[in-house]
Amino acid sequence: MPALGCCVDAAVSPPLGYAFSWDSSLPAPEFFSSGVPPSTNETAAHTAGSHWSPDLSSALYRVDGWGAPYFSINSSGDISVRPHGTDTLPHQEIDLLKVGKKASDPKHLGGLGLQLPLVVRFPDVLKNRLESLQSAFDMAVHSQGYEAHYQGVYPVKCNQDRFVVEDIVKFGSPYRFGLEAGSKPELLLAMSCLSKGSADALLVCNGFKDTEYISLALVARKLLLNTVIVLEQEEELDLVIDISRKMAVRPVIGLRAKLRTKHSGHFGSTSGEKGKFGLTTTQILRVVKKLDESGMLDCLQLLHFHIGSQIPSTDLLADGVGEATQIYSELARLGAGMKFIDIGGGLGIDYDGTKSSDSDVSVGYGIEEYASAVVQAVQYVCDRKGVKHPVICSESGRAIVSHHSILILEAVSASTGHASPQLSSGGLQSLAETLNEDARADYRNLSAAAVRGEYDTCLLYSDQLKQRCVEQFKEGSLDIEQLAAVDSICDLVSKAIGVADPIRTYHVNLSVFTSIPDFWAFGQLFPIVPIHRLDEKPVMRGILSDLTCDSDGKVDKFIGGESSLPLHELGSDGGRYYLGMFLGGAYEEALGGLHNLFGGPSVVRVLQSDSPHSFAVTRSVPGPSCADVLRAMQFEPELMFETLKHRAEEYLEQEEKEEDKSMSFASLTSSLAQSFHNMPYLVAPSSCCFTAATGNNGGYYYYSEDKAADCATGEDDIWSYCTA
Repeated sequence: MPALGCCVDAAVSPPLGYAFSWDSSLPAPEFFSSGVPPSTNETAAHTAGSHWSPDLSSALYRVDGWGAPYFSINSSGDISVRPHGTDTLPHQEIDLLKVGKKASDPKHLGGLGLQLPLVVRFPDVLKNRLESLQSAFDMAVHSQGYEAHYQGVYPVKCNQDRFVVEDIVKFGSPYRFGLEAGSKPELLLAMSCLSKGSADALLVCNGFKDTEYISLALVARKLLLNTVIVLEQEEELDLVIDISRKMAVRPVIGLRAKLRTKHSGHFGSTSGEKGKFGLTTTQILRVVKKLDESGMLDCLQLLHFHIGSQIPSTDLLADGVGEATQIYSELARLGAGMKFIDIGGGLGIDYDGTKSSDSDVSVGYGIEEYASAVVQAVQYVCDRKGVKHPVICSESGRAIVSHHSILILEAVSASTGHASPQLSSGGLQSLAETLNEDARADYRNLSAAAVRGEYDTCLLYSDQLKQRCVEQFKEGSLDIEQLAAVDSICDLVSKAIGVADPIRTYHVNLSVFTSIPDFWAFGQLFPIVPIHRLDEKPVMRGILSDLTCDSDGKVDKFIGGESSLPLHELGSDGGRYYLGMFLGGAYEEALGGLHNLFGGPSVVRVLQSDSPHSFAVTRSVPGPSCADVLRAMQFEPELMFETLKHRAEEYLEQEEKEEDKSMSFASLTSSLAQSFHNMPYLVAPSSCCFTAATGNNGGYYYYSEDKAADCATGEDDIWSYCTA
């Protein structure tokens, strides 16, 4: 705790800027010879900064825990991506900062001219995740002598992006990897994508169904896609029987069972007897009877269940799988043509690197342990019941897609705390004269407590002084400059005592509601880490505040139970500070809304290559423009522009001189048109396509034609905004 012994010593001349020329009854304090007390963080930076290393940053941010085997910190202090997991060779590692700069640098500097925030997708990581899952089950099947195989299914709800789904079908084709759909649009995209996949790949149709959904699923069956209609409600069976007869299609039917097994975490709410989906044992028996009466019992081939996402332990997993296999065995005994057991999702992600089974953001096992527990549980029950081993399916969407996508965001500014008092002696004398006697008494007591080193008492009188001055301000006897000076004096005392809030607010070019909706909705935590400068000691702690006009638009909870994040000082030279949010490849993009009309991020697709930087950008897509998000809310940007253009013409007709009208109108309408086509997010000064006009242009912004390519949105209907 910094000493306060000289803070308010009347016998010592005060330093420049802190001279308190009060009347003779008030002592003149000295608030540190430097004017500002050194903070703990600043001291640490000077004493320990030179000893910092990437390894220390890795431990601080737990990168080796949540990031293995795909993310690490390289010798330059940047986040490094290992696209092939443990099989990645040193020369194949990709520096994430270089990817971000390639995407965001202007085109005339060799970049792609994309605006941040930016989603970077690594299909190589996606491929490795799928292969790792398949390999884990293949190993479990082989080592335990299981007499059937594993056949994965990707639930497209986790990330419906076209290229993600197409990649999974392509990478999974050798393994008969299929897709799961829960709505009619998802079914359509699954049908289209699986037309290029393995003929044996399953198309699992989950979710609530109507006549149109079931008809579409039967069309998929008619197109020779390996389609299974999973009954979520008993009433759906009548539709399946009726429509399949009318279409002359023999369906393959599954049913979803409500298990008694349930996990208690947030993600377990869909499981158990009161879960949202599935059939009870009584309903299952009625389904079996009706199928038998209809001569379709052989069509019942799949049992589906879901314990919940993020299953915390293999003990709970084995319990649920064992219960479900008992139901499967009973269905086989009753004469159903059973072939598949679909264990649903649940393979968890270790978001915080703790490998804990007591947390919603971690799991106490790896992929190999998960696969082994599943195979063992199914085999044990089937062997006891004398039932042929079924094909094992899983819908491990979160585990497949989470790692391959990284959100890069930029901190554009940071709060600097309260400024130190900078009043002159004369100004402070004026301040003293406005204080009432009670406030002067608080000041005397503050001075005496500081000299004695009684820090708690000093803080008490500081608070009282501030409160009395606030009351004077409310009464109108203290002006705003004087109140600010008192605030600064009291803040200086807090810093000296060591009770000032050390947490800064870093303002990031992002919408939490659009890009991290799970955090806002229920507190889902994701690893957030600076992607560079990790060879420097982070000397600040901060929370992240987004661009939205909403108090919930902030990230103030982080992995490890932390309420702030170790961060670096923003560069005084205008250097950009980039952060990455990891493991967000599942759900976040589809769930994001348009709060404050901030659209989605820009996206790049990056493959490992033999190029000098070890990567190649194979696709880049700018984020939605202002016009795009306005259209989503039923506005018509073209008509809006025409309205504003006519308004500008009327205004300029009245205000401008005749010789300036043409130039000003073209500049103004140019600016307006481009505003519709820009992203809603902040534009870095180096890539801004508008330059402040001066002189004859009347202060309007004009569009710089030589940078037109940097702002292009790829649309063909750029409006003719420069014509009268």
